[in-house]
Amino acid sequence: MTKKVLLHACCAVCSAYPIELLRQDGYEPVLYFFNPNIFPSEEFTRRLEELRKYAEKKKVELIVEKQSAEDWYNAIAGLENEPERGKRCKRCFEYRLLYTVLKAFKLEYKYFTTTLTVSPHKQSQVIFEVAKELADKYELTFLDYDFKKNDGFLKTMKIAKEENFYRQNYCGCEFSMFQ
Repeated sequence: MTKKVLLHACCAVCSAYPIELLRQDGYEPVLYFFNPNIFPSEEFTRRLEELRKYAEKKKVELIVEKQSAEDWYNAIAGLENEPERGKRCKRCFEYRLLYTVLKAFKLEYKYFTTTLTVSPHKQSQVIFEVAKELADKYELTFLDYDFKKNDGFLKTMKIAKEENFYRQNYCGCEFSMFQ
């Protein structure tokens, strides 16, 4: 019997290999798109539509959460000038993973994880700390996959190339566009 896991997904590129690995490990991933940080709105729409198409192709359920960029800006207020990989990014992880945990809790899923760890530009340990704290608070299990390990980043890039995915060149928020 497969176990459902809520997989926070930022885009199709970063989701490709994690979907495969989770399935291989006996999980049934359910994609969760909550990324109010993505700027501008055209970028947000492009990433979401690419993820929708891939989810349909791979027969993976996709949940798209209502998003408010204004709420996200309020959550990171005062950290706008922080460097990439700094306090602003940690706050952004906290914000998006909190919504992921709340959705998993509401759906009565025991497990959650995130595609954010597939990127070599993200510090997995910071993501793990945030996620484990939230998991403990809501009595859920965070699957601490560092998806970039064991050539995970290369594998997801290979899939992205084969699928001809749109590949963005920045994390998502307007502050990461220029760093």
